[in-house]
Amino acid sequence: MRLRDLVQSSRVLLVALSVLMLATGCRGHRDDARSGPDQIYAKAQKAIRSGSWEEAVKQLEALQSRFPFSEPARQAQLDLIYAYYKSRQVEPAIDAADTFIRENPTNVRVDYAYYMKGLVYFERQANWLERRFNIDLSQRPPINSKKSFDSFQQLIEKYPHSQYVGDAQQRMIYLRNRLADFELHVAQYYMRRGAYVGALNRAKYCVENYDGAPAVKGSLKVIVNAYYDLKMVDLAKNAERVYADNYPGSTKDIERKKHWYQHIF
Repeated sequence: MRLRDLVQSSRVLLVALSVLMLATGCRGHRDDARSGPDQIYAKAQKAIRSGSWEEAVKQLEALQSRFPFSEPARQAQLDLIYAYYKSRQVEPAIDAADTFIRENPTNVRVDYAYYMKGLVYFERQANWLERRFNIDLSQRPPINSKKSFDSFQQLIEKYPHSQYVGDAQQRMIYLRNRLADFELHVAQYYMRRGAYVGALNRAKYCVENYDGAPAVKGSLKVIVNAYYDLKMVDLAKNAERVYADNYPGSTKDIERKKHWYQHIF
């Protein structure tokens, strides 16, 4: 066989393979185009079971786009929230949850949408690197913590018998402590800067809104010191009594250090 004949044969084979692949692709697209809502939903469920979240999102989005008023499409709204969450698509997950809540206020599964919204914000608090190295988040404004807390709180208030309430309550305890820690951090920062009124306000807010959180102890200490620094001795002593009543074994923490000349008298 001559070299020219061999080259021509290879070209013919390449063309044949290209035509075959094109035909297969076209047939696949035609099959997808002919798929009804039940078939698309079945593909999405298969992708979810296998953990193929991007494929699940693709199928669920196609279902909602092509058959928005079908029964599978209504169920897909909830599945899409979860698929977005698992594929770490934060904004789409929140938008999908908000859309479901807005469009289906009487749906028996709307509690799930509130729960997932809170969960998405909860997981958004730290990135993978911060989680890996246990970075302290108390000094970061807890925007997502507040949004997560509010979503869980709405769930509990509107659907107190929901199956998701127990988990939501446990997460809210953590979030509440996180919010309190930030208030204490800000109050201590103001103290270091000599902004005693600002420190007092943030510390009071922590005590009044996060009673029982570990940060309340430090906030009471800030209140005592801020009152003394503002020369409001009576209020400082009242705060000392409150501190002593709540933390009787820690009164040394709020003892004011005397200046050298005060030890003479």
